[in-house]
Amino acid sequence: MPAEPSENPELNSSRWFAPDSLRGFGHRSRLKGMGYDDEDFRGKPVVAILNTWSDLNTCHSHFPERVKEVKRGIWQMGGFPVEIPVMSLGEMMMKPTTMLYRNLLAMETEEVLRCHPIDAAVLMGGCDKTVPAMIMGAISADRPAIFLPAGPMLKARWKDQTLGSGSDAWKYWDERRAGNLCDESWGQIENCIARSAGTCMTMGTASTMSAIAESLGFTLPGASSVPAVIAEHSRLAVATGRRAVEMALQKLLPSSFLTPASFDNSIVTSMAIGGSTNAIVHIIAMARRAGIELTLERFDELSRTTPVLANIRPAGKFLMEDFFDSGGLPALLQELGSHIDGSCQTVNGFTLAENVAAAEVIDADIIRSLDNPISATGGTFVLRGNLAPSGCVIKPTAASPRLLDHTGPAVVFDDYAQLKSQLNDPASGITADSVLILRNAGPQGGPGFPEWGMLPIPDHLLKQGVRDLVRISDARMSGTSYGTCVLHVAPEAAVGGPLSLVQNGDLIQLNVEQRSLNLLVDEDVLAERRKAWTPPAARYKRGYGAMFLKHVTQADAGCDFDFLHHGADTPDPDIF
Repeated sequence: MPAEPSENPELNSSRWFAPDSLRGFGHRSRLKGMGYDDEDFRGKPVVAILNTWSDLNTCHSHFPERVKEVKRGIWQMGGFPVEIPVMSLGEMMMKPTTMLYRNLLAMETEEVLRCHPIDAAVLMGGCDKTVPAMIMGAISADRPAIFLPAGPMLKARWKDQTLGSGSDAWKYWDERRAGNLCDESWGQIENCIARSAGTCMTMGTASTMSAIAESLGFTLPGASSVPAVIAEHSRLAVATGRRAVEMALQKLLPSSFLTPASFDNSIVTSMAIGGSTNAIVHIIAMARRAGIELTLERFDELSRTTPVLANIRPAGKFLMEDFFDSGGLPALLQELGSHIDGSCQTVNGFTLAENVAAAEVIDADIIRSLDNPISATGGTFVLRGNLAPSGCVIKPTAASPRLLDHTGPAVVFDDYAQLKSQLNDPASGITADSVLILRNAGPQGGPGFPEWGMLPIPDHLLKQGVRDLVRISDARMSGTSYGTCVLHVAPEAAVGGPLSLVQNGDLIQLNVEQRSLNLLVDEDVLAERRKAWTPPAARYKRGYGAMFLKHVTQADAGCDFDFLHHGADTPDPDIF
């Protein structure tokens, strides 16, 4: 006897399950082969749980339990949950960099949402690149989607010191190289710095991007701040599943709530939390997926008027668990007042202003007020000059004040291998006034735009007490890093950008207040160097790497693939 028609023909999944046809029969019978009945899925919203868990992604090690909780919420609201594993971008384990694979996960997310009988999706991520990748894919697929952040790990302790993952690893590694930390102490720190499941508990890229996802409207209110392993995170998972079913029935698409104002909110949020410099690249990529031509100029405009309110490492002194206990992102957004456009819609059906209306700052040192900020202007500045005609970025709140206006001689490294082998060579002549240059570390040169921008300080300077130098590269750096690091120099050296022309001893002038970065070499000299320059050989000749090198855009354009930007619609699949 033919199956009954679906009770809800408006659902996308009904195209698979409702027809009285051979294909409809096949789709239904194979679900039944897994033990499901008609009552489980017929006429119900199919909610895909896109799970970026893996045994090599430490940030997501609690996801197997969270998936069960998301499913519970979906079942509660009358939906049909289906878990679909997608590529896991584990920041610590993947080489040369997860950034090489962000666009691959974005492509996978988009295609998974399009080719399956899916009415809505819960996107489970948190580790740095999983957040923008999944949101980029969801925007392009334009299916109802809600993001569930992994949440930060609990804060760690070593003896009487509170440790922040990433930031304190860099700090204590320098102390060890300086001879101030013994092997036993270093081993103790290694054993305790990553205290639980979850993302870095500093305001690194993971926490920054989760906050941006919330400010864009992609999460439930407060979701970005909840620590990974507390009971509230389990309840958040259930609530996210429930809301996904409602979104499927309402057909609440990303295109229905993402606007230029939404992306302005994300920029303001990133500046106010003292967020990772990586956020700029990801926000531009997400915006262009939505058809919004965001440029570096907009970041600089909003940076000049946005105060830093979150006193969180590496720019401040507290950690994400403290931020959550003090009211989390809703409290910070409430404190920002008119800096945020509260009329923007969000996935829960309410405006951003409505979502944060009841928020309260519990500790005014952790979440500062507008009249007592960490910094009067934003956490990231955009610089330009003849060394970076397409722009570059710096995080001044994590830099040394004495170096924010600095002129010094360049010491140039052509790649990271040369940096590692020659940094501590006395012949390098590196002094406290030197400007370290790392080139061929951008999207093309890395390849993949790795996090090499926090160049190490030479051992001999560490032993003299020097803990910061001006460092310039076409690379990124970890959001947990700190120092006077100028990053994302564009165009990059590997495509012939001015960074490729710098020679040892050239004077570099950095003036952060004036937003300028210049190479103090006569133009006729640079013209001669340009004639002699030859591009480096491509690292990849086949496969995904070759596709990446052919199609990736520069840092100032978001490092997305040129063929994935917003444009002509991709049709839904025919079902024959």
